[in-house]
Amino acid sequence: LAEPLVRRVGIFGGTHGNELSGVLLVRHWQENGAEIQRPGVEVKPFLANPRAVEKCTRYIDCDLNRVFDPDSLGRPVVEDIPYEVRRAQEINHIFGPKGSDDAYDLIFDLHNTTSNMGGTLILENSRDDFTIQMVHYIKNALAPEPCPALLIEHPSLKYATTRSVAKHPVGKYEN
Repeated sequence: LAEPLVRRVGIFGGTHGNELSGVLLVRHWQENGAEIQRPGVEVKPFLANPRAVEKCTRYIDCDLNRVFDPDSLGRPVVEDIPYEVRRAQEINHIFGPKGSDDAYDLIFDLHNTTSNMGGTLILENSRDDFTIQMVHYIKNALAPEPCPALLIEHPSLKYATTRSVAKHPVGKYEN
């Protein structure tokens, strides 16, 4: 089997505007992205919810990390559309479309949590050999520091997370 080629990577911060680690990293990399650039790979640091970041609040109208479902992404743009639904459509246009061959190969979505989980990777699919191998690589690179991986897989659930636009979605949580 040929390994999938990863040519386009998105690094998201600020999906929740009050989770500042990802916001600070994305802003840093937007100003000086040399440390995240690799030959043959486009890496795009991206502030997912700039209005919520500006107000330092989780979201403006609704949780951006829950509106990447077909109904929200296909919703007509009208005056009273929730800000995060419109933003999801914009993100889907830039990094997707979700479920298509044109979607970004990988999205890392950086979050903070008050849970005592340390640095934890979140996966949504146990059958995605690429992300499983990538998690193994990251865990080895960080050793001896622990980096647990949490699988949040459900047989019939279609994920509506920000990162689900990519072919290979990964969440990274820090406390």
